[in-house]
Amino acid sequence: MNVSLFRRQMLAGAGLAAVFCGSGCATKPSPAAALAPSGRLRASINLGNPILANRDPASGQVVGVSVDMARALAAQLGVEIDLMVFDAAGKSVEAVKAGAADIGFFALDPLRSEGIRFTAPYVLIEGAYLVRNASPLTDNAQVDSKGTRVMVGQSSVYDLYLTRTFKAAQIERSPTSPTVVDTFVARNADVAAGVKQQLQADAARLGGLRLLPGRFMLIEQAMGLPADRGDAAQAALKAFVENAKASGFVAQALQRHGIQGAAVAPAA
Repeated sequence: MNVSLFRRQMLAGAGLAAVFCGSGCATKPSPAAALAPSGRLRASINLGNPILANRDPASGQVVGVSVDMARALAAQLGVEIDLMVFDAAGKSVEAVKAGAADIGFFALDPLRSEGIRFTAPYVLIEGAYLVRNASPLTDNAQVDSKGTRVMVGQSSVYDLYLTRTFKAAQIERSPTSPTVVDTFVARNADVAAGVKQQLQADAARLGGLRLLPGRFMLIEQAMGLPADRGDAAQAALKAFVENAKASGFVAQALQRHGIQGAAVAPAA
């Protein structure tokens, strides 16, 4: 992690305090009390999206853009951090909804707004389709057709979006997003849907596969917290995200972790 940029994130904690205090500092909770009431920041980390988090193959430690942001927020608040690591988006979402985690990193979707308050997005990621080289499909618009079986990760944003929008295609589900392509191959499905970069890596690994041109959706990655934390906590988390984008922290995290094809979201 870039040390100087990380320090600037810590110093920006004064901005968080201003969000909470205003003219009524004596009656409002501190940022740490509102965002980490247990005295430790419990961050839900989803390994189902390798663009944002994964395990370092050498050390086994969890690394990634979302991990960097969680650590920067904890440093800003002056508290220790506990990383709660999940292999699928649905599990990560439920941890925050249940209050077992204080913050999480999620793709925005209307169904997830029940029980979670979100910030504006900090990263934009493309969702794409993958097919076999011999597939007659050549365009994203052809996928939603009768008899087409589409593999998605259980409870991923792709699952939620395609379940809501498909009219004819049949959705099948793998346990997690990283297992989509292997399950697609094993079950002889017609299409795999997921993060574009993950599909590209799997296509290179397995061979005989290709991505359809373009994207079928643009995923907005945001931070979220339990809905019962209140307006002040949400405002402080929003301020943190906007500062992380404006200061270059998100852009440098993407570069540091070698992420291609993802973009920093515009200012809210």
